This record gives sequence, structure tokens and C-alpha cells, in this order.
Amino acid sequence: MSELKVNSIKGVGASTAAITVNNTDGTCTANIASINGGSIGTNNLIINGGMNVAQRSVSSTGSGYKTIDRWSVNYSVQNAPTQAQVDVASGTTPYTLGFRKALKVTNGDQSNGATANSILYIRQMIESQNAAQSGWNYTSSSSFITLSFWIKSSVAQSFHGHLRVRDGTSQRYPFQTGVLTANTWTKITKVISGNSNLQFDTDTTTNAADRGLDFVICPYMGTTYSDSGATFDQWQANTDGNFAGTDMTTTWYETNDATLEITGVQIEVGSTASSFAFESHADTLRKCQRYLYILDLGTHSTVLNFQLHRYNYNTGAPHQYITWPVIMRAAPSMTKEGANYTGGGYQTNITLGAALPTAGVVVGDTATNAGDSSWHRVNTSAGSTLRYLFSAEL
Repeated sequence: MSELKVNSIKGVGASTAAITVNNTDGTCTANIASINGGSIGTNNLIINGGMNVAQRSVSSTGSGYKTIDRWSVNYSVQNAPTQAQVDVASGTTPYTLGFRKALKVTNGDQSNGATANSILYIRQMIESQNAAQSGWNYTSSSSFITLSFWIKSSVAQSFHGHLRVRDGTSQRYPFQTGVLTANTWTKITKVISGNSNLQFDTDTTTNAADRGLDFVICPYMGTTYSDSGATFDQWQANTDGNFAGTDMTTTWYETNDATLEITGVQIEVGSTASSFAFESHADTLRKCQRYLYILDLGTHSTVLNFQLHRYNYNTGAPHQYITWPVIMRAAPSMTKEGANYTGGGYQTNITLGAALPTAGVVVGDTATNAGDSSWHRVNTSAGSTLRYLFSAEL
């Protein structure tokens, strides 16, 4: 019987071994990128990295969480950019791999040029407990996570980004994409080691569900947010000055209607970028609803009456108990979008009376007799919509 004894198996020209053998117990560690060309069931720390779920809107010129769930586009510039959920074009490499949606940022008119305080970046923040319990030995320099994503720019240049760990003495890991070919999808992969200064707080329920790890990609950040002393691909103490690493090229920012698209964002434990962990739309939506639930009361032509009840023994404001579809990250806040009907017999306004991560109570503003019901609905004017956003975003 033949026996092959090796320490590792490495591809010709590869920098790391595909299989590493433990010479003591005979077990091995394998860097597997895919199984039959598909996902190996990777636990992606990023939620909605395929950009498929957009509960709020598919396009907006607002800053912050406005379109694709879990992704914020933040800016302070001369003229607002547009953030949008867009289709990935057929025939492109991301499309053939299964990606159908991307987050696209279209630059506004920045005719005043790049200023030191210009800000334009895309971000997702990850709960501390999700990073801490991912299996990454984050304080060890020999334990790794791998960041990968697809990116496309209408302008050929390099873009900067970073990972940030927020707890303890906050640390930042700046990186560059390298110069992209204009209008061509490029896959970026970064293998990132742990560091003894990294910390994720999980000592309380609040801390565990708070901001722990950020992923950021920057279309442009002014020189107030860059530092000639910053070092790419290395953990360092977080400062405003190293947000973008070193100074960024201004070409994209100074080009009106320049575009930047991103999709397939994945952060996984290990030193190999595996195939993207695709999941059903329903599964992604459930993950997103931990941070945002929308109560949609329809349109003027498709009315969904919302019923409130007066349970007490005397006349007063009616209430309605709502159970969120999943346990939310924290007790949510409520904002209203659209216009409601103000005719007789209807509640003209509802507010969030109390909330927990599991449920909330909304309260009407018009007194109702004991034991009676009342209603709240969308305005009857053509084009009217009405919905309530319950947000527990980081």
C-alpha cells in the first residue's frame, strides 16, 4: 500500500497552500473557494451584499439610508449625488455569476471642484456580536477575514475604502482598489489579518447589538479625511484623517454624472475568497427587517385601512398592537411617508406610543368611545401613498 506524506499541497505559482496538513494528528485545513462552482455555505458578515432588497426606494438624492437595505450613501457636497438600485447588465461577469442588482452612485454637478471637506462614501455597519461570534480570532495576526466585492466606475482611477472596528481604541484598515478600467466590472479581494488592538464588545445586550465593524468604499473624500502618513493594508488607530487613507484622486468627483457601482460584497472568515453566498430574496428580506420594517397602507386606488381599538372602559385614544415580523435590533423609531385621509371618523395622525424589539403600540389622536374601533388610511387624492417606517438601523 502506497502512502504519500506531505506538509502541504500548493498550486504552481500559488502564494498559499490549498491544503495544509497537521503533522501531529493527521488532520488538514483546506482553502476551498467553491464546490462545483457554487457557494460553500459561507457565513457572510455583510447583509444584502447582492443589493437585492430595497424596501425604502430604488432611487434617491437623499443622504443616509434611502434605497438599498443596510447600505447608506452619505455625502456633504455641492450638489447631491443619486443613489439607486440598478440592474446588472446581462453578459457581464457579475451577471453570469448570478448577480442581478447593484448599488449605483451617480455624481452631481461639483463645478466648484474638490474641497477639503467634501464627503461621499458608501457604508454598511455590522453588529459587534456578529463580528465577535463569527469564528474570526480577531486579536491574532495569524487569523484572517477576507473581503471581496465587484466594482465598476465610469472613470478610470483607484478608489479607497476601509474596514473600521469601533470598540475599545477604534482601529481602521484602509485599502485601495487599484486603478479600475473604465466601465468594466472588477473583482477586489483583500485578505485581512487580526490585530491585538481589535475589540468587539458583547458584555451587554446593548453593546452586543451596537456598531462593531464598518465596511466603507469612498467615491471621494476630501483632504480633511486623508493623511499622508496613513498606511494601506494595515490596522492603525482610527482618526478622521485616515478615513480615506492617503489623498484620493479627484478625477471621478470632478466629472459630472460620473458613476460608481458595487455588488457582491462579502466579508467571511478565512484567508480565501469563496464564491458569493447567494440566498433567497425572502431570507435576505428577513435579515433586513431586523433593521427596518415598513407598514404599507397602500395608495389612493389600493386602500389598506388600518384599524385601531379603544380597549379601556372610557373614551380616549385608540391603540393597535403590532408584532414585528422578526425581532428587531433595538426598539425602533417610527417615521411617516406620504399623506393620510383626514375626513370624519378617521384618525388624522398616529404615533408610536411604546416599542420593544419584538413589538410596538401605535396610538391614534382622535378620541374613540370605549370598545369602539377607528380607522387610519391613505389620502384619497390621486397619486397618494402612505406608509410607516419602523427603523432600528445602526
